[in-house]
Amino acid sequence: MTTDKPTIGITLGDPNGIGPEVVIKALADNRIFNLFTPVVYGSTRVISFYKKQLNAEEFNYSQTKPDTPFFPKSVNVVNCWEEPVEITPGTASKAAGKCALLSLKKAVSDLKTGTIQALVTAPIDKNTIHNDEFPYHGHTEYLTQEFNAGESLMLLTGNELKVGLVTEHVPVKEIARHITRDRIELKIRLLEMSLKQDFGIQKPKIAVLSLNPHAGDGGLLGSEENEIIKPVITDLKTKGKLIFGPFPADGFFGSGQHTKFDGILAMYHDQGLVAFKTLDFSNGVNYTAGLPIVRTSPDHGTAYAIAGKNMADENSMRQAIYLACDIAKQRQPAKQTT
Repeated sequence: MTTDKPTIGITLGDPNGIGPEVVIKALADNRIFNLFTPVVYGSTRVISFYKKQLNAEEFNYSQTKPDTPFFPKSVNVVNCWEEPVEITPGTASKAAGKCALLSLKKAVSDLKTGTIQALVTAPIDKNTIHNDEFPYHGHTEYLTQEFNAGESLMLLTGNELKVGLVTEHVPVKEIARHITRDRIELKIRLLEMSLKQDFGIQKPKIAVLSLNPHAGDGGLLGSEENEIIKPVITDLKTKGKLIFGPFPADGFFGSGQHTKFDGILAMYHDQGLVAFKTLDFSNGVNYTAGLPIVRTSPDHGTAYAIAGKNMADENSMRQAIYLACDIAKQRQPAKQTT
């Protein structure tokens, strides 16, 4: 089995958001080079701008030339565009969105060739990056298609809990029609597989949340629990899976039941993320489970309101990098030949 340090790719995200700031802060400690080789996809001009603005004298980097090896004891920066782009912290712009997309595309290209072993994505602005080349709601959908995964699982991980979503960026009025037996079973399978493969939990115990208040209250507040969710759980239990529920979300988190499970499956975005960000926000990492590659992201957005003000907390980015490194190493043995 190889003991080589993984090479971790990190995109800068929107150059006018807090992405560059949290990347610089997270990579400023030279001890990271004992764990992995960092490769930042973006622009040396953007890095230089924010390094000066943050007065981050302890942060050093090396520009990587095309078709040359990465420096193992340095933060490597790959320039993903040539033309000068105005950097205006806190301002949304199509130019910044274009830069974010160029960074992402180059990183994905290197991920496909094995040049990097994992990808960490800094936040993008879905409005400025959205165009004919990127008709997606976010990174998750884009990467799922790029790597021909068919389906993936948005999995929020932290010190306290791991929460997967049945539906992700879906308007609330449309959620119910996406709650099907096949979809729930698929998401449970992806969650279980990731807990085993990526987190080393051999027999994961999974809780499934309800869709309706009070888990439908016996059908008075909705039929999805009795007709869709419970039958899936019952069927999986007969196959020896440790799947439980459906639990009403308010009582489940309010009573601390989340501490008894290795993973939790929420029916929709805010049901899972409100609890997750309340309990584990500073350590929160967004992991895209079910892909043939490793991708993580900090659990926050571009935060334009504080961009360029040296106010951003880099801990979520740091945890996203460490998790990408851990999962890349966790997956290594499966790829070795005897």
